[in-house]
Amino acid sequence: MAASGQNIHGEVEFLLSYGPQSILDAGCGTGRVAIELARRGIDSVGVDLDRKMLEAAKRKAPHVLWVEEDLQKLTLQRTFDVVVLAGNVMIFVDPGSESEVLRRMAEHLNTNGLLISGFSLGPDVLSLERYDALLEDLGLLAVGRWSTWQREPFLGETYAVSAHRKS
Repeated sequence: MAASGQNIHGEVEFLLSYGPQSILDAGCGTGRVAIELARRGIDSVGVDLDRKMLEAAKRKAPHVLWVEEDLQKLTLQRTFDVVVLAGNVMIFVDPGSESEVLRRMAEHLNTNGLLISGFSLGPDVLSLERYDALLEDLGLLAVGRWSTWQREPFLGETYAVSAHRKS
């Protein structure tokens, strides 16, 4: 990404624009987002089911809390200002588990916290209509949608970044 002139920390800058003190990076992979957040002073926790990816994250940033867990079962006993599902997490969860994953993520939000996700759209993946309905059922209200982490307007592109607030 950097070689092509793209900002490799676009997600981080997007998240920081909301002024959070704490962020749960759900589906963190090798920790790129959580590590940069921690570097910038944000209390960050990374969660992923893939042990090898988490091992790579731990090697890069042993000071960050990394949790190996299925997002459908996550219970950290704490809440965050923001829960982020970057990198297509919502289209990689087990089909049919989307409601439970989002319920668990909502449980980890502070009052007025934000659930922010970015994922590709297509005929065989979670639709934005279904995603919005699942979050509305959980009491989260849509506060914005863009086509990129740089806040380009969403005009029906094949990728969407969405923000929903817990009331």
